[in-house]
Amino acid sequence: MANKLVRGSLIILIGNIIFRIGGYIYRFLMAILLGPTAYGILGITLPFQGIFQTLSAGGLPPAIAKYVAEYEAVSEHDMARQTIYTALKIMVFLGLFFGALMIFVVAPWLAYSYLGKPAALIPLQIVGLITPFSVIVGAFRGAFQGVYKMEYIVYTRAVEQLGMILFATAFVLIGLSTVGALWGTVLGYSLSVVAAIYIFKFHMAKYIPKASGNFTFTFKDEMKLAATLVKFSIPVIITAIAEMLIYNICTIVMGRFLTFDDVGFFAAADPIARLPLIISVSIATTILPASSEAFKLKDIDTLQKYVSEAYKYSLLFVVPMCVGLALFASPTLRVLYFKNPAYVAGASALAILSIGMTFYSIFAISTSIIQGIGNPRIPMYILVGGACVTAVLNWVMVPTLGIAGGALATSIACFLMMVPCIYFVFKLTHTKAPTASILKIIAASAIMGAFAYFIPKDTLWLFPGIFACVIVYFFALILVKFFQSDDIESLRHLSARFGPLSKIVNKLLNFVEKLENR
Repeated sequence: MANKLVRGSLIILIGNIIFRIGGYIYRFLMAILLGPTAYGILGITLPFQGIFQTLSAGGLPPAIAKYVAEYEAVSEHDMARQTIYTALKIMVFLGLFFGALMIFVVAPWLAYSYLGKPAALIPLQIVGLITPFSVIVGAFRGAFQGVYKMEYIVYTRAVEQLGMILFATAFVLIGLSTVGALWGTVLGYSLSVVAAIYIFKFHMAKYIPKASGNFTFTFKDEMKLAATLVKFSIPVIITAIAEMLIYNICTIVMGRFLTFDDVGFFAAADPIARLPLIISVSIATTILPASSEAFKLKDIDTLQKYVSEAYKYSLLFVVPMCVGLALFASPTLRVLYFKNPAYVAGASALAILSIGMTFYSIFAISTSIIQGIGNPRIPMYILVGGACVTAVLNWVMVPTLGIAGGALATSIACFLMMVPCIYFVFKLTHTKAPTASILKIIAASAIMGAFAYFIPKDTLWLFPGIFACVIVYFFALILVKFFQSDDIESLRHLSARFGPLSKIVNKLLNFVEKLENR
């Protein structure tokens, strides 16, 4: 079981990193090829795409994974297979229902009444076509997760993303603009459904054998199973929708008050600001099972060590990254969107959002710790409250401050979510905050920021400036005596896995140790 957990977590972690990068590639390509106005239309559709996909899935993929795993653990293969079929029926119904609702009711209302932008009608209607495909593949992924075949999830996501990028790019290049980009998404999801069905039919029999001849399952039994699945899924879907709204409310509000160009500028800056989340989400993925195990074993010392180190090592990388993105916002946008220099108008939003992502990173890690020690409802309540606060702040700030107001509103909401989450982490784990280490990281980041402030903010100096900032930050950490003997020994042990680089890393650690001992 331990090997399954480690192997599965590693596969999903690597897959998440790769596909997050793939998502950035898709956005960058669309931003460059479409231009601010058309990309703004696409940016408006993306939040509704995510929301309707989540509603249609009904929170059932995790429920499928849970009950398939439980039935397989006791060799009830017939019930495991029936769980997949029952959930698939529910999800197909929801997918068709919400897809039709989007096409015929929600999209016209959004385009004409809420947004007041008729050009968004057809793109929003295409979102309704994406929904059924996405929920079907989601059901199969839940089944794959239930038997610990995480690589099958990665395969279907690879087909989905590769198809989406290739078809969307091709359609945009032949002149189909935003509509072409969304049709590419439809084809990407439809191909992933084909891949999922193929894998389930030809490769899952060894994990979930075919139904036995004497297995009977009445309509009443199926309704009971369906009720069990739905009951489990309700908190999941509430949490998922709330988290999605935290990310997307600002874009939804901007669509009402601002132009397509403004939305395009913000949509270009948003994924860049979220780059530091790759680190915090990776740590959050790791800390959840680790904290859960330590809590189950009542190993309080180990649990407290995990909590302290999760915050310390996350902030060690996230804080300087966010400070650097904030200071180099303009040249970063200029380099990444070199074909469309107009996107530099999103620099203010990028700078503000980057700081907000520091707060969200801490919130993400805190959420995983709280969930790991058996309190999943606390993050759910905080997320729902955070979504409400985000909506109110955006509604107030966006009309007067534009995209910078949306970024500021989101950042404030992230801070307000972070504070109670940290409180509950330290209260429930009886851990003392690593205050000294955090203050040293902030001090070193401030030194780096002061140095970066005087670097010219143009494309010529961007990469030399980043390299110089990394060096300054490293020596600033030494100056404030951040590295302790335990940290150096941990890094030395880890460096053994770096192959040929291990000697260089060891020499660097020896250098740090000498300076720290002076």
